[in-house]
Amino acid sequence: MFKKILVLAIATAFWGCSPKTWVKNQNRGNALGTTYSILYIAHEEHNFQKEIDSVFQVLNQSLSTYIPDSDISKINNGDSTIVVDKMFREVFEVSSEVYKASNGYFDPTIGVLVNAWGFGPGEQIELDSLRVDSLLGYVGWNKVQLNEDNTIAKTHSSIRFDFNAVAKGYAIDRLGAMLDAKGIENYLVEVGGEVLAKGENLLSGKQWTVGIDDPQVEIGRQLKLIVSLKNQAMASSGNYRKFRVDDETGEKYVHTIDPKTGYTKNSYVLAASVVAETCAEADAYATAFMAMNLKESQEILEKADELEAYIIFLDENGATQEYMTPGFEEFVSQ
Repeated sequence: MFKKILVLAIATAFWGCSPKTWVKNQNRGNALGTTYSILYIAHEEHNFQKEIDSVFQVLNQSLSTYIPDSDISKINNGDSTIVVDKMFREVFEVSSEVYKASNGYFDPTIGVLVNAWGFGPGEQIELDSLRVDSLLGYVGWNKVQLNEDNTIAKTHSSIRFDFNAVAKGYAIDRLGAMLDAKGIENYLVEVGGEVLAKGENLLSGKQWTVGIDDPQVEIGRQLKLIVSLKNQAMASSGNYRKFRVDDETGEKYVHTIDPKTGYTKNSYVLAASVVAETCAEADAYATAFMAMNLKESQEILEKADELEAYIIFLDENGATQEYMTPGFEEFVSQ
């Protein structure tokens, strides 16, 4: 009898130690004017759709310029009494850091120009050099501040924030924080092409892999590179999809606006992908590198150990060239 009990106990112990199977969980949808896909692996089925929707809802109410009664819309319209939430404060702080590091090429106070050029929710207007110079008077990160009571001060009521170049990356970070709080250790969050990779893809036994689009393919999609990421975020920016064409003149206006000149930037830099610890940082720097010349971007990357980047550009002969930091080369999948 004793032997039977012992055998049963040993069998039970082995059964209890047997490896659990991994379950793929995924949520997809539309948010922030784009699509999202959240893939997370656990030992059981989960559905965090309610929590995901909540993150997007809170972020929109704080930072969306397309919602008339959002905090940012009220602040843009001159309400100085709004007490901003944690999301707004953190995006403001990231913006301040990247503004300084990029020598002013990343500047979310370009909202008035975003509207004027036809890329925002506000009225598009006909622009000439005098009008652009006039609007530049309402642009400048040094003209705004976050007060101790969490209200926003602006030197002029017409200054308008536009955090679209960092909010999407920040949303990804918040979704990642939500999954962390749920005890999920392996996930890939993607919103509009920006990604945050945590842990590994346990279903394949490999790191998470994501693709970088070829900026010279305007119709359809063709990948330029495939990279592997672990506990990192990557954001890409480019003018190859986001542009508008004037109905009368046929002239092409890209979405990248140089905050120093006030004009849209048709530069020889075609696309920039940045890997950083947070997606908000990666998003902001990728935008800045589109407005800067390659040499200026390289100087920043040489000093910033926490950043890696891949930049596609045209040389003086119009030929496509690539610049890649040594650290980024290690991410490229062969």
